Amino acid sequence: MDITDNIARVQERIAGACRVSGRRPEDVRLVAITKTVSAERIRAAYEAGLRDFGENRVQEAQAKRPALSQLKATWHMVGHLQTNKARTARELFHWVHSVDSLRLAQKIDQAAVGNEDRLRVLLEVNLGEETTKSGARETEVFQLSEEVSKLGTIELRGLMVIPPLSENPEEARPYFRRLRELARQIAARNLPNVSMQELSMGMSQDFEVAIEEGATMVRIGTAIFGHRT
Repeated sequence: MDITDNIARVQERIAGACRVSGRRPEDVRLVAITKTVSAERIRAAYEAGLRDFGENRVQEAQAKRPALSQLKATWHMVGHLQTNKARTARELFHWVHSVDSLRLAQKIDQAAVGNEDRLRVLLEVNLGEETTKSGARETEVFQLSEEVSKLGTIELRGLMVIPPLSENPEEARPYFRRLRELARQIAARNLPNVSMQELSMGMSQDFEVAIEEGATMVRIGTAIFGHRT
């Protein structure tokens, strides 16, 4: 498996989805998901041109990062984040996609050191209301966004969703469309430190549909690195 070829194919598919939806490929950020992927293969993806990498677990990121310290990469936390890992996450990541409660947001805010920049975060929304998945309920998002906007070291930049798993990418479309509408409604409130510029949605099986519905970040693992062992 050639990671360089895989990346090229994914980028071609992103460009194709952008053509369909009248968007520019440069407006969609490709975040390579590196769960269980070795530091060596992450470096190969970096050398092939990728600059954004996402991890699901703080501990795994912590173990890999020393070997990747020379990379000028942007690191994203995309998995469920426990409150007791908030401080470490703040040290390791430039983005957190998975803020799903005020308590977690407060812990991240309290972990700021000195005069560092505001941490860019997204609210994860559990639109499928699946008990096995994290994420705030749709009914909670408006209040949560208002409370997060008051925190001094966090900048709320958008929303994230993981739709119910399906073999048919089209079944994810209503969830992507609903997330876009939620972001529009939150943006209309003009809250401080809230921009709603980012929609993190779409993975290897459905990212083209997500782009058609407005995704600005797609989280791709399998299509780049192959199936996890």
